[in-house]
Amino acid sequence: MKPHQSLAFETKRWDMFELRLQGPTDGNPFVDVRFSARFKHRFLTLEVDGFYDGDGQYCVRFMPEILGEWSFETASNVPELDGVKGSLTCVPPDPGNRGPVRVANRYHFAYADGTPFFPFGTTCYAWIHQGRDLEERTLRSLSRSGFNKIRMCVFPKHYDYNRKEPERYPFEGSPELGWDFTRFDPVFWRHLEDRIRDLQKLGIEADLILFHPYDRWGFSTMSPETDEFYLRYAVARLAAFRNIWWSLANEYDLMKSKSMSDWDRFFRLLQTHDPYQHLRSIHNWHHPEIHYRSNLHWYDHGKPWVTHASIQHHDLYFVPEWRELYQKPIVVDECRYEGNLNHGWGNITAEKMLECFWEGVTRGGYVTHGETFVHPEDIIWWSHGGELHGESPERIRFLRRLIEEGPPINPTAVPFQWDAAGGGADPDYYLVYFGASRPAFRVLELPEGERYHIERIDTWDMTIEQLNGEYSGTCRVDLPGKPYQALRIRRIS
Repeated sequence: MKPHQSLAFETKRWDMFELRLQGPTDGNPFVDVRFSARFKHRFLTLEVDGFYDGDGQYCVRFMPEILGEWSFETASNVPELDGVKGSLTCVPPDPGNRGPVRVANRYHFAYADGTPFFPFGTTCYAWIHQGRDLEERTLRSLSRSGFNKIRMCVFPKHYDYNRKEPERYPFEGSPELGWDFTRFDPVFWRHLEDRIRDLQKLGIEADLILFHPYDRWGFSTMSPETDEFYLRYAVARLAAFRNIWWSLANEYDLMKSKSMSDWDRFFRLLQTHDPYQHLRSIHNWHHPEIHYRSNLHWYDHGKPWVTHASIQHHDLYFVPEWRELYQKPIVVDECRYEGNLNHGWGNITAEKMLECFWEGVTRGGYVTHGETFVHPEDIIWWSHGGELHGESPERIRFLRRLIEEGPPINPTAVPFQWDAAGGGADPDYYLVYFGASRPAFRVLELPEGERYHIERIDTWDMTIEQLNGEYSGTCRVDLPGKPYQALRIRRIS
């Protein structure tokens, strides 16, 4: 492609436009060549970093969010890559393409087109490192699961049950010979991109973990310069995918070589170089037991570059307090795992996993699933993907359907009793969960002067029963004396 000729393209809204140019291959193009583009629409200008994709290919990607005509021009320290101009017409998106997910109404999420998004996620840390056959099995499982977000790592993982070497790595080199931290492996990154596209086709958000401590290769202890080099490259390659979320780290506080100021710097780098401002979070390991205000080891999710809190904690009771503290969406991304692993965090029951979900959402937050069943070939969902074996996923899917039928859940003025988790949208809608308790009845204090229908939900059996009559003010509701019951209360218009 000759430089300086005028090019014309058409791209659908929130799809990826990609411009590829041929350039030099001598020296180290990852380091020596600077390449970017400036995209303009009326009074809006977006600076987009490009990247080297190997074999003399230089690429810049752009996700247009505004319909109409855009112009662009490349910039580079290499003449043949500099000053390439063109136009881009952004046309309406295909059905089902609702754009990237962003924060909505302070504590919740919505797609860019305004459609509410309720995250019901799962965790498969190292699934992209397992080889094609197992990765395809994972995708088939996800397609049947009802999960719409997945926590996943860029770097491979070293931990119990995680001893195999992946086929490729983000950087050139090998475990035997070491790594060239000035050169990336484009084949690895193309594979990662293929998997993000696969998730996009399934309607699943990729909550991409950029760093983690479970490492035997040296990726968790790279120099500050290499950390920044890696982050800039990741953003340049991946930010134009609409289904990306940035998770700076899984259990960041176990990465002793990095300071709090390093994490601040990483957040600001993402904020500066991501033109689309995808969601940004960071995930903890320490979880104090006394009170949320004693979270001395936690990153301050109230900082302006954090979009939502990603929390590891087993007690969902604190969700309303975390909402109050951070004034942002609360996602409990790790509340332990359904399974039979030899670690305490990896052997809760399906009933307990489901209880975490119901408690989290009825208190105004969101929860992420995980599964750790021992497997003869060490194929464990939490890290490798494969097949889901637990009993909670179908019941989580049932809960997701219920939540998507109603408004976002917030703490409510209606005083539900101490042993129930309840929230809703005053005075129209309430969802009350009784957990493992076995109440025979409850007296509810509903708003006076309003009339309600009440449904009794068996969260384990996944049944919904409409109760007879109408309810208002102080009223008694009979319950079956079974665990895991809930009530859905809707105002009669």
